[in-house]
Amino acid sequence: MPSIFELALGDDFRRLHPMLQQRFGVDTAAGYACVGRGVFSEVRRGAWWTVPFLKTGAFRNILFPDQGQDIPFTIENYPYIDGFGRPTVTFVRTLELTGSKRRRFDATMVHSQRRGAIVDYLGTHQHLATDLALEVLPDGSLHLQTGVQRFYEGFASFEFPAALTGTADLYENFDDARGVFTIQMQVRNPFLGFLFGYRGEFTCTFPALSARGAPEHLKPVREERRE
Repeated sequence: MPSIFELALGDDFRRLHPMLQQRFGVDTAAGYACVGRGVFSEVRRGAWWTVPFLKTGAFRNILFPDQGQDIPFTIENYPYIDGFGRPTVTFVRTLELTGSKRRRFDATMVHSQRRGAIVDYLGTHQHLATDLALEVLPDGSLHLQTGVQRFYEGFASFEFPAALTGTADLYENFDDARGVFTIQMQVRNPFLGFLFGYRGEFTCTFPALSARGAPEHLKPVREERRE
């Protein structure tokens, strides 16, 4: 079965750098995960008025206000079948900050046939969902951009106004000369401007999936059926 990224990109998936094809080819049928370890050369945030916005996101592992340089991190992409029978991939990034402090970005992704895109559930409880626009660039790198954010909780379901959210642009590539993956991301708000971003590099291992599937600590606390 194709991975969720193969489904979303179609024939363009083969235009990705071969190492990115392996990285984004994780699927339960493929039988492997992708675990990256590296260093963010820079993690930065916007002006002081963005801090309350970022602190709010920290409660559910969506954003955080910390910044710094040369920060070790891991990124764990494990495929599994969620409680609604959907092929799902974890995108959990863990940063090791000074003073034994850790921060996490949690996300889980599914491919929605109805929406014709990958749906990215942000945070620990899948309260926020956004469609991802994927683009393979001429150099074989991948550009990922988030769309409108939707909120789901109980009977509540609505789209956030643009003024209250941010658009994330993420770029991943592979540097053949140094044998490392490169990554950079920024989140911008149409009124506040730059909110948060990072850049760095990492290497990957591709461990075989165990019978238990994805580790439980990488899965969301609750799952949301609505896409």
